[in-house]
Amino acid sequence: MIDKLIILLYLLLMVGAGYLGMRRSRTSEDFTVAGRRLGPFMYTSAMSTVVLGAASTVGGVSLGYQYGISGMVLVLSLAIGIAAIGVLFAGRLFRSGVYTVPDAMSRRFGRPSGVLSSVIVVFYTLMVGVGQIIGIGTVLTVVFDMPPTTAAFIGWATIMLYSVAGGMWSITLTDVVQFMVKTLGVFAVLLPLVVHKAGGFSAMRAELPGRFFSPTGIGMSTIGAYFLLFFFGFMIDQGNWQRLLTARSEKVARWGAIVSGLYCALYGLAGALIGTAGRVVLPHLANPDDAYARISSLVLPVGLFGLVMAAALAASMSTASGLLIGASTVLTNDVLRPLGGRRLSSVRANRITLFAVGLVALAVSYAVDSVVGAVTVAADLLAAALLVPVVGAMFWRRSTAVAAIGGVLAGSTVCVAFMAISGLYANEPVMYGMAAALAVFVTLTLVTRPDPAVAGLAFEELPDSAGVRDAVGVPAAQAVPSAPSA
Repeated sequence: MIDKLIILLYLLLMVGAGYLGMRRSRTSEDFTVAGRRLGPFMYTSAMSTVVLGAASTVGGVSLGYQYGISGMVLVLSLAIGIAAIGVLFAGRLFRSGVYTVPDAMSRRFGRPSGVLSSVIVVFYTLMVGVGQIIGIGTVLTVVFDMPPTTAAFIGWATIMLYSVAGGMWSITLTDVVQFMVKTLGVFAVLLPLVVHKAGGFSAMRAELPGRFFSPTGIGMSTIGAYFLLFFFGFMIDQGNWQRLLTARSEKVARWGAIVSGLYCALYGLAGALIGTAGRVVLPHLANPDDAYARISSLVLPVGLFGLVMAAALAASMSTASGLLIGASTVLTNDVLRPLGGRRLSSVRANRITLFAVGLVALAVSYAVDSVVGAVTVAADLLAAALLVPVVGAMFWRRSTAVAAIGGVLAGSTVCVAFMAISGLYANEPVMYGMAAALAVFVTLTLVTRPDPAVAGLAFEELPDSAGVRDAVGVPAAQAVPSAPSA
C-alpha cells in the first residue's frame, strides 16, 4: 500500500505541476518553448529527461543483464547525440529561431520539402510516444495489478492533463521533478543496493564471464548500429530541437546540452551496472526486459520500491510528453499555421492540436501488435531520410531544393526496401538508406542551381518561408526581451 501511495502521490504531483505551468503559458511561445527563458538547471534537467525514457532506463538495465557494462552503448549513443546538438546546432538554431526540423527544411529548400519532412517527423515522434505510453502502462500494471489498457489510459491521462494545461512550461516543471526522481531512484537507491546484494564488484567479476566487463562485449556490429541509428537520429530529433530553444541564451543552450550528455552517459553506465549485478542475484530470468522490475522488487524495501517504480514512470512520462508536444508543434507551426494564418498561433490552437495528437497516440497504443517494430521503422526512416538534407540545409550554402527532396525520397525508399529484404531489426536499412540519401543529395546539389533568393546565405540568415518568423510574430533574430529566467 505504501508503494502504491507513493506512485499516486507522484502522479498527483505531475498534475499539480501542470497547473503551475498553465499559469505561465500566456503565449504560443510560452506553450511551445517555455518562453525561451530557462536557466542552466531547468534546461539541463529537461534536456536529460527527454533522453532518458523507457528504452534508456528499463531497456538499459535489460541490456546490462544480457551483456554487462557494454549494455550502456545504447544510452551512450544518445548521450553523445545530445551533446553534439549543443556543439554543432545550438548556435545556428538559436540565432535563427528555428525549433522544428521541417521549418529548417522549409527555410532552405521551400515548403514542399517542409511538408515532406513533417510527415516523417510526426510519424517518428508519434510512434516513439506510443512506446512510452505502453511502457507507463506496464509499470502501473505491475504495481496496481490492473489491466494493461486501463493502466496505459491512466498514464496517458496524466500526461495529457499536465501537457495540455501548460505546454512546455508544464513539461519542463515536471521534467525537473522527474530528473530528481530518476537521479535519486537509480543512482542513490537501486545501484548501490543491487551491487551490495550481488556481493560487490569483486564477487560480480568472480561470478560472471569476462565478456560482462568488456566495453565491446555486446559486439562491434551492434555498437556500430546503435551509434549510427541513435547518435545520428537523435541529432535531428524534434523533441531535442524544441528543448534547445527553451534556453535563455545560446551559451546555456550549448553548455547545457553538453552537461546533459555527460549526465546521460553516467546514467547509462549505472543502468548497465544494475543489470550486471542483477545477473548475479537473478541469473535465470526468462525475459531480460523484466530485469528492472524484478531486481527492484528483490532488493528494495517497501517505500523505496515505490520510489524506483516512480523513477521508471518518470523516464517514460518525460519522454512521452516531450515527443507528443514535438509532434503537435510540427503540425501546428509547419502544416496548419501556414494554411490558417495567425489564428492558429494561439495557445488554444496549440492545446487542441496537442490533445488530438495524444488521442491518436492512445488509439495506436491499443491497436498495434508490435510497437517495437513500428518505433524501429520510424527511427530508421528519420535518420535515413532526413539527416543528410538537414545537415546540408544548415552547413552547405550551395545545397538545393531538388537535392533535398531527392535525398529524402532516396533515403526513405532504400531504407524501406532493405527492411523488406533484411528485416526490421537489421543494420542495413539505416546504413544503406543514409548512404543513398548522401549520394543523391550531393549529386543533385552539384548538377542543379540553388534558389537565387537563398543562394549563398548562411542558415541563420535565411528568411522565414512561412511568412511568420515564429509563433508570436516576433523576428527570431531579434533579441529576446529581458524576462525573469527560470
